[in-house]
Amino acid sequence: MKKSDVKLGQILAATSEEEMKHPFQGKVEKIYENSALLSITSYDPKDETAVSDLNNKMVVNFKRLKKVKSPAQGRVASINDVKVSKIGDKEKSSKKSK
Repeated sequence: MKKSDVKLGQILAATSEEEMKHPFQGKVEKIYENSALLSITSYDPKDETAVSDLNNKMVVNFKRLKKVKSPAQGRVASINDVKVSKIGDKEKSSKKSK
């Protein structure tokens, strides 16, 4: 892929033999001279540890980038894995069961 084909915010497919064993997808956050910084958005579950170690970001050479036709079917990276529940709801349900 050429630098002129890469746009900020674009979702691209990428590979990295060094860090991740399987292809992944990422959103372009910054464009450099020969590479782009991707925020990893979708990846193979086997690469979960690598993605975590990379803080969901990776610099990838333009040669290893491809346009995406459809979203990947792998694990989707999320920076909002927080689940919220009301404490009062749990207390009420435990009192009802007694």
